[in-house]
Parts: sequence; structure tokens; C-alpha cells
Amino acid sequence: MQTEEFAIYKGLQRPLVFKMFKGKFIYYGAGVLVWGIIIAGLTTAIISSIAGLIVLFALTVPGLIYVINKQKDGLHNKKRERIIFIHKPVYRMKTQQDFKTH
Repeated sequence: MQTEEFAIYKGLQRPLVFKMFKGKFIYYGAGVLVWGIIIAGLTTAIISSIAGLIVLFALTVPGLIYVINKQKDGLHNKKRERIIFIHKPVYRMKTQQDFKTH
């Protein structure tokens, strides 16, 4: 009896990339665009089309710049310290004198 072999799809093994956005930042960028369009549409309906256009650019451009800068920081929220930490050792090495005194 011969066993059947099935190909297993293991994914692309790299993050999804769209234009300059990677991974979860694609969704963040899309969210900024959608909310910018919704709020600009409401502003256009309530005030005027010029005000709606100004609101659209005032919300989406800084929002996308923020997402790009967060993407440069990395995928996870990491705290990057710019100082050098010196850890005091918990144990100290015994010297020859320590052995002689006991």
C-alpha cells in the first residue's frame, strides 16, 4: 500500500509588503486613509468642499507620516535606550586568599 503525499503550504515566510508599508502597518495606513476620507466627507457635507479637502490633507498626510515613522521603530513596541548599562555581578570570583582563610 502506497501512502499519499500532500504539499503543505507554509506561507511566504516574510512579511506582507504594499508600497512602502509592511505587515500590520498596511492596516494602520489603510485605517488612517479611511478615517481621513470619512471625516473629510462629513466636513464637506457640513461646511464646504474646500474645508473638506483641507481636512482630508490635514488628517491623512500627518497620519501616514506617523505610521511610516512607527514602522521605522520596528514591528513590536520596543524601548530603545541610548545609554550603556553596567550590571554589577551577583557573585564574585574567589581569590587565592579566600581559599587560604577558610
